[in-house]
Amino acid sequence: MKDALAALHPPKPRHPFPERDASRPKGLNVLGVLARHPELARAFHTFTGHALFATTLSPRQRELIVLRVAAARSCDYEWAQHEVIGRDAGLSDDEIQRVAVDPTSDQWSALERALIAATDELISGARIADDTWTTLRAALDDQQLMDLIFTVGAYDVLAMAMLSFDLELDDDLKRKPASP
Repeated sequence: MKDALAALHPPKPRHPFPERDASRPKGLNVLGVLARHPELARAFHTFTGHALFATTLSPRQRELIVLRVAAARSCDYEWAQHEVIGRDAGLSDDEIQRVAVDPTSDQWSALERALIAATDELISGARIADDTWTTLRAALDDQQLMDLIFTVGAYDVLAMAMLSFDLELDDDLKRKPASP
């Protein structure tokens, strides 16, 4: 599992790694599931390591996407972990809740609304709608568009695994409210 966890660190990160301190959630239950298949864990961590630390999207954009996946899939584990990471990325508590309860709010910028809409469209139909694509294309380059699509896919797969394995929240995540 050391090799698998090391894969979370891409060779050329664009974004900082979170500080390690005792108050941060550890994600031990999800790591325990992944430990059952170390080769898969290494491959998946290489993929999610890119999505977290080497993506061409901003951390804020990435977390809007991941939180929307968690809300759409009603995945409390993913939601609780990414509430913390979302705050690290500069999202306010109000914005984090709004991702789930008011994704089309006028309080989002046009690009943020499009990122959230694209996430929903990919989850429901595996394709970004033309109007959403037009908005995204005006603000994002090809690599950012690819990172958007692959981030949705990575965290949708992770939500599927968490839900299928009926993953319980770790004690350090239970302090956080579950997804709205």
